[in-house]
Amino acid sequence: MIRHWPLGLLLLLPIIGLGGAPLFDLDEGAFTAATTEMFLRGDFWSTYLLGEPRTDKPILIYWLQAVSIWAFGSTEWAFRLPSALAGSAWIAITWLFVARVADPGRALLAALLVATAAGISVILRAATADALLNLWLAGAGYAAWLWLAEGRIVWRYVGFAAMALGFLTKGPVAVVVPAAAVFIWCASRGEWRQFWRWGIGNDIRSLGPVLLFVVLASPWFIVQYLREGMVFFEGFFLKHNLQRYDSAMEGHRGQYFYYLWVVPLSLLPHTGWLLAALMRLRRVWVDPLQRFGLLWFLFVLVFFSFSGTKLPHYVYYGYGGLILVLIGQSHLHRFAAFVPALLGFGFLVALPWLLAAAVPDLRPDDRLLAADLGAHFDTTYSAVFAVLTLLNLLWLLRRRNTQWVIYWQGVTAALAFALVLLPAIGGLLQDPIRQAGKIAAGMSAPLTLYGVNTPSFQTYAGRAVARPA
Repeated sequence: MIRHWPLGLLLLLPIIGLGGAPLFDLDEGAFTAATTEMFLRGDFWSTYLLGEPRTDKPILIYWLQAVSIWAFGSTEWAFRLPSALAGSAWIAITWLFVARVADPGRALLAALLVATAAGISVILRAATADALLNLWLAGAGYAAWLWLAEGRIVWRYVGFAAMALGFLTKGPVAVVVPAAAVFIWCASRGEWRQFWRWGIGNDIRSLGPVLLFVVLASPWFIVQYLREGMVFFEGFFLKHNLQRYDSAMEGHRGQYFYYLWVVPLSLLPHTGWLLAALMRLRRVWVDPLQRFGLLWFLFVLVFFSFSGTKLPHYVYYGYGGLILVLIGQSHLHRFAAFVPALLGFGFLVALPWLLAAAVPDLRPDDRLLAADLGAHFDTTYSAVFAVLTLLNLLWLLRRRNTQWVIYWQGVTAALAFALVLLPAIGGLLQDPIRQAGKIAAGMSAPLTLYGVNTPSFQTYAGRAVARPA
């Protein structure tokens, strides 16, 4: 057991610092306010936000958040706990899969990438549906590969169960991504029938996984239809899936190359592994497992690059595959290992000064938030990221660097993000909303949001909040 302590620490990382930052609007605020409204309405089947039906997402994450706050109270920690536990499970199944198909050394590296890459670290601590969805996507993708490699029907059952739970978490994307990965993989080998055998089986006896998917995924949607008719289906499938892909919603637009900068930044401090893979694409292609991972990731990258609505975490749906590519690299030069991290931490050291320099150009209301800049980005913040910058410089200058240096680089970065960076940013942006909500909790007058879209106010108030028509 002692020899597995590095993995144990990675499994604990998502839980550390969960309550350090206020809830972020819009996403965390919307999810937690909708869960809060389930208790206020006494309705745990349909979701509402500020008195109006919320058709953005299916039900699973709301149920898990409801269980958590029922058990632990309405706190940031409790709202984020389901995502953190999903993150720990994602780390665990990544380790188990890579240990099965490769070796324990690469399994630990894969777990490290999931647990400590900057972008993933954020969603593992966010009270949204994305950590949970990525758990199901990884489970479905890895189960699909094991079925392709071993032919055991149990892996089809596991994969289809994961897709069903993903469908209950965020909808069709939970089926589209694994199915596309398997289809493109089979197409790259000219094995078209293999894809159909994965999807529907050879005969009536092999339809079991499909039936399992239907049994798990359909009951909630059926009841929603019986309760609300086509309202939810039109809002969810047409607006928040088709329309979201066709056009930019809520101002989340970007160019076709949007994700080409999101990917390297989101992998910090491990961006060097991506650079190494790009230098060895031919080797990646000839290795079956790495090719499968590459095709999985490239589908997600291209698919969402053409989406009208762009958010950074959309590309993470392909990271289960990307990790299989990154761990396939035999070694990492110390410059690739530490220069990206050095630049990233150096930027974070300078961030308070950059924000202060931008204050004169802000709108008047944003200047009020910036008045507390020094209170949030204090000497502790500066000291932590200065030390991390110095450590990465020292590691860069060393002649030899072991895998343990890479390990501690990731762990220290994740801890700094969770315990220092996110609380600083969250405090700056969201402390006024949190304080207002807590004051409103003790008031008896009706509550209404005017001119702002900050649903976390309802979460903190613990009371019904209206939104003007």
